[in-house]
Amino acid sequence: MERLFRAFSGHVSVRLWDGRTLALGTGQVPPEGPPFTLFCRTPNVVRSLLGGGDPLRLADAYFRGELDIEGDFFQALSLKDHVQVLRLPWQDRWRVLLTTLRMRSAAAFDQAKASLLAPQVQAHSKEENREAIGFHYDVSNDFYRLWLDERMVYSCAYFERAGMTLEQAQEAKLEHICRKLQLAPGERLLDVGCGWGALVMHAARHHGVSAHGITLSERQLQEARARIEAARLSDRVTVELRDYRDLPGECAYDKVSSIGMFEHVGLKNLPVYFETLFRQLKPGGLLLNHGITHYTEGWDKTLSTEFINRYVFPDGQLDTVGNIQRHMERADFEILDVEAWRPHYALTLRHWVARLETHHAQALAHVSEATYRVWRLYMAACALEFESGDIGVYQLLAARRIAGGTPVPMTRRHMYPPG
Repeated sequence: MERLFRAFSGHVSVRLWDGRTLALGTGQVPPEGPPFTLFCRTPNVVRSLLGGGDPLRLADAYFRGELDIEGDFFQALSLKDHVQVLRLPWQDRWRVLLTTLRMRSAAAFDQAKASLLAPQVQAHSKEENREAIGFHYDVSNDFYRLWLDERMVYSCAYFERAGMTLEQAQEAKLEHICRKLQLAPGERLLDVGCGWGALVMHAARHHGVSAHGITLSERQLQEARARIEAARLSDRVTVELRDYRDLPGECAYDKVSSIGMFEHVGLKNLPVYFETLFRQLKPGGLLLNHGITHYTEGWDKTLSTEFINRYVFPDGQLDTVGNIQRHMERADFEILDVEAWRPHYALTLRHWVARLETHHAQALAHVSEATYRVWRLYMAACALEFESGDIGVYQLLAARRIAGGTPVPMTRRHMYPPG
């Protein structure tokens, strides 16, 4: 381990499988002690570091329980960039490898029954997308209930004031969306990728619309219908299992929302996606598309994209906000408003990670330890990606064009509560 980190300019505390603790790197130990400690339960962790310096090997070791992180989880993840450049001469590599092969390993948890790898998505067909959505969202409603807000909103919250709780910020997000769409009593709203039904229920309860949601997740559908019935909104709110490409009819809705869904569509399907939403709207109707973006075009194979597609979102692909606007305009939408939410998502994810960690023991009643670790790592890593600006999230408000132009408010004041 000393050889692996001898050129590292920072400080790393490592506890080995034999009980020894090492202070590695050329940096000084902070006066208050190391912010985190890497606990290598097995020599396999060292062999993972030797395997080309690929941090995904360390992620695998963490999921298997061979590597643990004690202390500040987020600071530990900042080692990612440094691990990628760790290099040893081939003579030292063989020396370390032979040494670790002779060493005993501390016991890691049994992952024999844990199935972590996501199904591969090639064409973003309806069947592939349905399987991919099921892989992520059908894990367990009770698992998600542990760390989401009480409405089970699984997308970026809106922290419009300092000190807001996650529940308050998610309610503010739902209301902000409804105000942007200028929902009015009697209108029809379509929510594409409705999740557990939070937005359609909020829109019906507080803005008097009739709302319909679609999802590809069986478990989300069951939970959403139960919540709608419990809230006595069944006369105004419906949800169904349907692919957006199978939506019937044209000009059926006054407003359309898509919140945190289009990341699953696939880059090659974005034209069809926006054309489909355009057809669903009445002339002059509004679309709010809320989704994560990347700062570079395409979806090249990188550490982040490989991790997301391998373990979390097998169908996930991100585009730039500029390309998204172009796809919307080619579908004949008029862009009315663009708002960046990047810091809001970073904070949302930190809330989710903290709540998940708090409910670690309860989570294991619904998922394996390995799955818990995948979710913890993916959400913490995404928070850091948002904070660094590697990914962003935007709300784009657009209208189906009409002759003479869409009426547009002179200011954005209507988007915010009075006061």
